[in-house]
Amino acid sequence: MPVEVDRLFDALRAAGMTGVPVRFSVVPSHQVIPRETLDGIDAFIRLFDRVTTRRQWCEAATGSAPEVALRPRREVCFFSAWDFHISPEHPGSWQLIECNDNGSGFLFAARINRIFYELSSPAVRAAVEPPPALAAFDAHLAGLVEREAVAFFGEVPRGTFLILDDADSLARGRFRDELSMLRDRFRSQGWEADVAAPDVLRWHGGRLVAGGREVRFVVNRSTDFFLRDAGLAPLREAYLAGRVYIAPNPFTYATRSDKRLLEWLSLPERDAELGIRPEERAVLRDHVPESRVLRAENLDALALRKDAFVFKPCHGFAGRGLLPSAQVGQTRLRRLLRRGEPYLAQRRVPKHRVTAEPGGTAGLWADLRVWAYRGERFLVSGRASRRPDRIDLAPPGGWIPTFPAGQPS
Repeated sequence: MPVEVDRLFDALRAAGMTGVPVRFSVVPSHQVIPRETLDGIDAFIRLFDRVTTRRQWCEAATGSAPEVALRPRREVCFFSAWDFHISPEHPGSWQLIECNDNGSGFLFAARINRIFYELSSPAVRAAVEPPPALAAFDAHLAGLVEREAVAFFGEVPRGTFLILDDADSLARGRFRDELSMLRDRFRSQGWEADVAAPDVLRWHGGRLVAGGREVRFVVNRSTDFFLRDAGLAPLREAYLAGRVYIAPNPFTYATRSDKRLLEWLSLPERDAELGIRPEERAVLRDHVPESRVLRAENLDALALRKDAFVFKPCHGFAGRGLLPSAQVGQTRLRRLLRRGEPYLAQRRVPKHRVTAEPGGTAGLWADLRVWAYRGERFLVSGRASRRPDRIDLAPPGGWIPTFPAGQPS
């Protein structure tokens, strides 16, 4: 095994990941991503950004969205993540599974990669691109946040930088340590920062207030993507007033990470309306699996082809609500339609296998998560699952150290 398990877990806990390994599982092995694969993915993410920020795309994407999502916004989320599956037979072949503007795990992944690298053998270190030291990564992250604040306000604003999540996630969620880490990174820059649940917010006198302090910058980890819940009413008012930076927000969700958009990315029928150019369609055709929103008119055909698809809720997250083909039939699909639950059928894309290592890591299927900001990749990570058809991160699965291949000597 490349690293001693106890040393790895002790180091991760010392770095602030207190839930390792029970609440947050980490695989004591690693995956290496070919450089040509990452070069292609980098170009794809830049294409994704071009397509999803065009006027035609945004107008179509918000056409059926709630009113709160209609107004264009300047924010660009600094923790956007794209999930990919790499072919087990052809490492140069890869497919987009989804984009997450509200991606969890970027601070954790940076620590997992760096600490694993530092504890690895010289042979492992020589074969991979060194991940940034944690201080350098945190400084880069602070630079992204400052860039966003200046782009929105013209300066870094006075007032609270608030990291917002629901009360249950703050009490028991797997990523609650990460929210505290982010708060501490903000504070180290001299910014007033806190972590809180929505019930502390008030909209008063044209200001968003928490605990008597004005809030100007919100990192919104809520999964109520359109801010419909009554408890998010103050945040919704601040968003509509345009006085507070909020990322991700209803507009970015509606135009980038709503899973229904995968249908447009995968199929050419609306390219002219959406402004997708022929050369862009050629790339999308190669790297976005067939994806179709479940409708009455395609239900029977999808049920007949169910073994070729996985079925996922359009507004789901963290694999919740995913239905493998064995659990799908015409009756189940009709029931989903009657309930008004939008579902997406996405062509099944196999994952690659993690290289077997002594200690029980054989038999894991891994994905790739790429973190990028304004078209530039700044982090890679991965999750290794016990099951090939869904995310199952219980041990021996978990988040897996992930590295670009090193430059040839």
